[in-house]
Amino acid sequence: PPRRKVNLNLTALMRTKRLFFDGGTGTLLQAQGLPSGTPPEAWNLTHPEKVTALHKAYLDAGCHIIKTNTFGINSLKYQNYREQIAAAFTCAKAAVSGREDVFVAYDLGPTGRLLAPLGDLGFEEAVSVFAQNVREAVRHGASLILIETMTDSYETKAAVLAAKENCDLPVFVTCAYGEDGKLMSGATPEVMVAMLEGLGVDALGLNCSFGPEQAVALLPRFAACATVPLIVNPNAGLPEMLPDGTCRYDMTPQAFAACGKKLAEEGAALLGGCCGTTPAHIRALISATADIPLPSALPKQTTTLTSGCAVVTLDGDPKLIGERINPTGKPRVKEALRCDDMDYLIEEGVRQADAGAHILDVNVGLPGIDEPRMLQKAVAALQAAVRPPLQLDSSDPQALAQAMRIYNGKPMVNSVCGKQESMHSIFPLLRKYGGVAVALAMDEDGIPPSAEGRVAIIRRILDCAATYGIRPTDIVADPLTLAVSSDPNSAAVTLEAVRQLHEMGVRTVLGVSNVSFGLPAREKVNAAFWSAALASGLDAAIINVLSRPMMDAYYAYRVLHRLDPACADYIRYASEKAETDKNPPQNAAFSLHQAVFRGLKGEAVRLARAALQTTQPLSVLSEEIIPALNDAGRDFGEQRIFLPQLLLCAEAAMAAFETLKRGMPATAAQTDKAVVLATVQGDIHDIGKNIVKTLLESYGFTVYDLGRDVPPAQVLDCALTHGCKLVGLSALMTTTLPAMAETVALLHREAPGTRVIVGGAVLTQEYADSIGADFYAATAVDTANYVQAFYADSPDAAE
Repeated sequence: PPRRKVNLNLTALMRTKRLFFDGGTGTLLQAQGLPSGTPPEAWNLTHPEKVTALHKAYLDAGCHIIKTNTFGINSLKYQNYREQIAAAFTCAKAAVSGREDVFVAYDLGPTGRLLAPLGDLGFEEAVSVFAQNVREAVRHGASLILIETMTDSYETKAAVLAAKENCDLPVFVTCAYGEDGKLMSGATPEVMVAMLEGLGVDALGLNCSFGPEQAVALLPRFAACATVPLIVNPNAGLPEMLPDGTCRYDMTPQAFAACGKKLAEEGAALLGGCCGTTPAHIRALISATADIPLPSALPKQTTTLTSGCAVVTLDGDPKLIGERINPTGKPRVKEALRCDDMDYLIEEGVRQADAGAHILDVNVGLPGIDEPRMLQKAVAALQAAVRPPLQLDSSDPQALAQAMRIYNGKPMVNSVCGKQESMHSIFPLLRKYGGVAVALAMDEDGIPPSAEGRVAIIRRILDCAATYGIRPTDIVADPLTLAVSSDPNSAAVTLEAVRQLHEMGVRTVLGVSNVSFGLPAREKVNAAFWSAALASGLDAAIINVLSRPMMDAYYAYRVLHRLDPACADYIRYASEKAETDKNPPQNAAFSLHQAVFRGLKGEAVRLARAALQTTQPLSVLSEEIIPALNDAGRDFGEQRIFLPQLLLCAEAAMAAFETLKRGMPATAAQTDKAVVLATVQGDIHDIGKNIVKTLLESYGFTVYDLGRDVPPAQVLDCALTHGCKLVGLSALMTTTLPAMAETVALLHREAPGTRVIVGGAVLTQEYADSIGADFYAATAVDTANYVQAFYADSPDAAE
């Protein structure tokens, strides 16, 4: 691909002075006459003088970086995406011509599609789509790649990989966080910082969302864990509907600048604006922050790994790595791997997570199996279904490379050792994809018999890692546990190595159960060694978290070492075990309710089929499937589960429902309870709509999905044709809010009695009220609850 030397002027400049982006593009073009439903990028070709004039106005206001008018351009939307991008650069270059110390950021927005396995866009397909744009950006002379307004950590990773693999330009990333401080996919600032810094981005932060006040509240969390410069480009407050059908944002330049001053004081090194911010907002922002010194980003001494929605930090409170997804000595895992039975692996992951595992080890090494393919498949299945981060456990660098590439987050990688071949195979992967490597205290000469020898190997590994730019905090040492049955000194040597490494400030991990190999009643020895290792400073251990003695030792240790305030965790654990002892479970199998709730699609189908042998289909639906969906909706609302788990639950419910329908009379299996769904005209983002569709179908409702970029008349026609009294409208782009208002008005005028539900990241209750919507849905679950209540109150509403 075309390459370009890193713009050293920009990367050096942003570490010496605060830099400023421009503001909103689409909303300001709309104020200049961009018709409702017309994408802003269309004016690159039809009205280039207006796009160029807007760029110049921001530059005249004092900004250093302008964003190309390319946010919605990709090959999924435009066949002529190359022509569209070229036109955008023509406008931007005309604006910066003759000016010094200004930069053109290629604006790379989301695809508007949900990535597999939750959606229909494959990860590598997403990388390819983004890569096409990046190559065009390089060809036209971009100064940097700005990946912005991302709401899904997985799509963000795809975009970053595309940028890193197709150019040498600086890569900046900003995401759109909700009022709860999370992305749509559940990722927190801490998750995104760990993943993005692992991928090697040059600056990161947040944009869009609800306004600078929310950014002020959220920015300290970024500053607490980030080491790269932080970016904040917020909206100018919230949109309000004007009588002429256009939108206005409610924050004045002075109020915006006052919040911007707080953002600079909290650590923002790059500032600008998003929707609704005018050149006047940027000018006021620059003036208000002129005397605030640039923050210094200091290295953070933390060892952090993440999943797509959870962070684990090795911080002195021991962490548990579940060992049961491993074929060694486990016939059922071997069978599952040979049969591609991902549901069983997920079940094992769920049980371990429920038992308290902070991290899940994933080892699929089995003779005769395609380990790279199987590890990648297992990781894809597990990361969509369970919350804890994964430890990718393989001695095959190719398997690790493929798994690390598609991993959503920053994984633990097990392992690297002191052999030159191992270090020079694994460290390039860590540098490219990010991760925390487990370093084994062994080299070409084997495992040293002394603690000092093992520590010396770890030192060499750390030194080699540094040559690849890998920080010591991203290395966790495993001084190795050997069987005391064959060497009585082995436990003492390992414990001494743990102690020495702990004193050096190196994090440590052990596979505890190896110590008892060859002995009877192994759990007794394991638990005693585990306690001794914890006392020596061990940070994490690979153990069986379903073992009572091991967990007893863990909770007791935390109490005795002041890691469990008020002994709360110990009391809860002891109470649960006492109840289990009193009423032991009859079997460990999942019920249909549990299988649906956990998103175990295959198991849900099997259990639904079995239930039909003794129970009427409608009873199974009302007593098992619907309650599971309701429980998932409740937990989603209370943030105990996140979007991936909610969607997997819905898919399992749909699969079980389809099985039940085959046992129902034809009339009973049909439903006239329907909803029309559409993303409004001009908006290509259908993630939110597709989530709602999946959830509604899982409850058994009929959904007429009109897709994205749907004209108001088409929505009306569908509602009238099917006699449907419920319509759901979605929008992600502020420039398409007038189209939503137009659609709502048309439905109420031409289809009296139709209720319109509106939702999307840019909407608020106030805006929904201002356009006359019947219901504002902040989440997909809100929509499902409203639809259920509507049809419960009006069973004949669709007739």
